[in-house]
Amino acid sequence: MGKLTVRALRAVLVVVLTGTVFVQALMVWALASGSDPEDGSLPLTPLRVITILGIGTAQVALVCVWRLVTMVRRGTVFSHAAFRYVDGIIGAIVAAALVWFAVTAVNAPGQRDDPGVTLIMGGIGVAILGVALIVLVLRMLLAQAVARDVEAAQMQAELDEVI
Repeated sequence: MGKLTVRALRAVLVVVLTGTVFVQALMVWALASGSDPEDGSLPLTPLRVITILGIGTAQVALVCVWRLVTMVRRGTVFSHAAFRYVDGIIGAIVAAALVWFAVTAVNAPGQRDDPGVTLIMGGIGVAILGVALIVLVLRMLLAQAVARDVEAAQMQAELDEVI
């Protein structure tokens, strides 16, 4: 991975993380001020709490990606230490899916006339879980790469002994 690529990715991660912290702070402020509409058309308090939690899942994934990029840059990504961050990403994606299902549940009573919206939202939640499964497959590929790297290191050590 080139220096320019790493810098560009880190710049994007910083901008996104800063934006999410800003939105999260606004949601906490709105939650603390308790400014729900009088007509009760939307349950804003649960949606704000869900938004804060959802943004938190994105922040966890961003931090894990930052750490993995650092490992790639140092050439240490093919180690057992990388699994912690990949597992963090998988956990964040699963948590995001659960948060999305919570949004779907909060929104569902307002969609009684058009249940298709709730079904579409449920489908989006299933798609988010699908992304977690894709990352899990990538984790398995990383495990194979780490095993091959360890095996290659052992063979090199044996070869060095012979020479």
